[in-house]
Amino acid sequence: MPTLPWTVPNTPPTGTEATVFASRFETRTLWGAMKFLARTPTIWRQVGRAPGCYGATLKAAPLRRSFWTLSVWESPEALKAFAASAPHGPIAAGLRGQMKDSVFRSWKTTTDELPLKWEDVLKRLS
Repeated sequence: MPTLPWTVPNTPPTGTEATVFASRFETRTLWGAMKFLARTPTIWRQVGRAPGCYGATLKAAPLRRSFWTLSVWESPEALKAFAASAPHGPIAAGLRGQMKDSVFRSWKTTTDELPLKWEDVLKRLS
């Protein structure tokens, strides 16, 4: 699973400000990477129906124990509601002990800029 395609659950209005959230996870072990990977489809289904989500994608390098996420939201509140809700909230809490390193970034963009380019996002996460 190298990269999941940009998925747009809710068509964003043109020229609107949006909240970007990007993350990088590195697991402690290959087993931790497999656990992360095994839970990805559940979270991906949730993203696909999440209120306020304007788009999302995921890059995975499980054999390197590394994962990157990118999502765009109508507001910080929509992002927070998703992050705390099930199944994401409980799954994220359950995987916390598997993580060696995590990086999170958030910034504003406009919906005219979507989809964002991974190249730009990865620079922000390094």
